[in-house]
Amino acid sequence: MLFRHFSRNNWRDLNNKPLINQLILDCQKNDGQAQRKLYEMFSAVLFSVCQRYAENPDDAKDYFQEGFILIFQNIKKFRFEGSFEGWMKRIMVNNCLEKLRNKQTIYYDDIENLTIDLEDNLEDEYAEMPYDLLLNAVQQLPNQYRKVFNLYVFEEMKHQEIAELLGISVNTSKSNLSRARVILKEKLIGMNNHINK
Repeated sequence: MLFRHFSRNNWRDLNNKPLINQLILDCQKNDGQAQRKLYEMFSAVLFSVCQRYAENPDDAKDYFQEGFILIFQNIKKFRFEGSFEGWMKRIMVNNCLEKLRNKQTIYYDDIENLTIDLEDNLEDEYAEMPYDLLLNAVQQLPNQYRKVFNLYVFEEMKHQEIAELLGISVNTSKSNLSRARVILKEKLIGMNNHINK
């Protein structure tokens, strides 16, 4: 199992900055035990990032393993400025985006024809829905919509940042988010109706 070593103690360790800093220093010296401990501590958090971008569990596992290899290859570049978890998440997100870059994408530029309110809060409406169903709905979004949705909602990026990162216009970013939310809302309503039958 991917996270067989993950325990409640690891959650406490995630807030132990001196421990994390020491593990980073040891990993920068290629210490295998430190690498294993760091992997165990952050596996669940970072795998959930990959799950949101991937279309299926196998892709998510591949993105995750490749992302961790990149983390260990680049850990000497971490300068102890800002959040280490945030630094690792950026590597995971960038790796996921790189893997998705060559897949077919669909763009919608005509945001005037979309009726969904961007401020519509899906989290409140579907707060009781199990996480795995929500994740499944996000994974079913077309690649381009899923990328923009994840970057906007989970990475909290602005449309200008998303546009620059993905090489699209700001309007395309906005319309893809709008379209993603329309599709996601339809899928979640369908799932919710199925659960309540």
